[in-house]
Amino acid sequence: MNIFEWLNNQLLKMEWLHDLVTLLVEKGFGLDTSDRVGGSIHFFIYDVIKIFILLSVLIFIISYIQSYFPPERTREILGRFKGVTANTISALLGTVTPFCSCSSIPLFIGFTSAGLPIGVTFSFLISSPLVDLASVILLASIFNWRISIAYVIVGLILAVVGGTIMSKMKLEKYVESFVYSNPMVNSAQVELTRRDRISYAMDQVLEIIQRVWLYILIGVGIGAAIHNWIPEPMITALLGQDKWYSVLLATIVGIPMYADIFGTLPIAEALVAKGVGIGTALAFMMGVTALSLPALIMLKKVVKTKLLVIFISIVTVGILIIGYAFNAISHLFL
Repeated sequence: MNIFEWLNNQLLKMEWLHDLVTLLVEKGFGLDTSDRVGGSIHFFIYDVIKIFILLSVLIFIISYIQSYFPPERTREILGRFKGVTANTISALLGTVTPFCSCSSIPLFIGFTSAGLPIGVTFSFLISSPLVDLASVILLASIFNWRISIAYVIVGLILAVVGGTIMSKMKLEKYVESFVYSNPMVNSAQVELTRRDRISYAMDQVLEIIQRVWLYILIGVGIGAAIHNWIPEPMITALLGQDKWYSVLLATIVGIPMYADIFGTLPIAEALVAKGVGIGTALAFMMGVTALSLPALIMLKKVVKTKLLVIFISIVTVGILIIGYAFNAISHLFL
């Protein structure tokens, strides 16, 4: 256990980096990390470097694994299963695709046009931005493994249950007709060499970093401001665990935003440090990643209003249940 804790602290939480940044801020900049300015600068530098290091390593590993599951193969795998099993496999495959909600939608269109059930494709659409292997490690690096594993489990449950409900409702007629008239073309699967997979993984690291770097900087900046400048009583007065509306408010606030989970983690970290319930913080993260406004606008282009409203309603109710449940049992995680 001591070895595991040491590895967790040094490799994930990067305590060595925390100490180096403390030395930089105090000796190099001549600032006190216990005051607002020094603390904000330390929070920003430490979290940015830590997230980018972890993200680069994790996206490389995930993309290397994902190279074995191109869209054609993923669709082929999903086509072998029916019912809840298909929804479960779809949600699990979503965890190895490092896509945000917007970039998941083209795959959703391709899967639907290829004849996969609506519920199965929606399980993928919910799971892909909400839960991925990188989020497991990053959550553990900021909080702990219990929260990380619990988040992944409830995220997968939401994807499976949501997709299963939509399958039972027979909603295929609410998909725009052009989706079905443009089926996915079957292309031959080229077997990649190890060098090809490494090259693909490197390209994915660069592509995803280029796509999310600004959101990470903004998220860490907001987290630093919350952590060091906003008084705890002010935050708990608005989002404290004793407020019945805290989870609902956090979910609603998260929807208009657009960011990957990597950009929301520093904000969640700062909120929890200020006394906000872990369920409220997770609800905010889920609202941002699963129900971002840009993704909903894109989705509206391919589904009719009724299907969009049903999707939003199911995911929102699921997020609220998860948020309130986490708050109720938060003593088990912190």
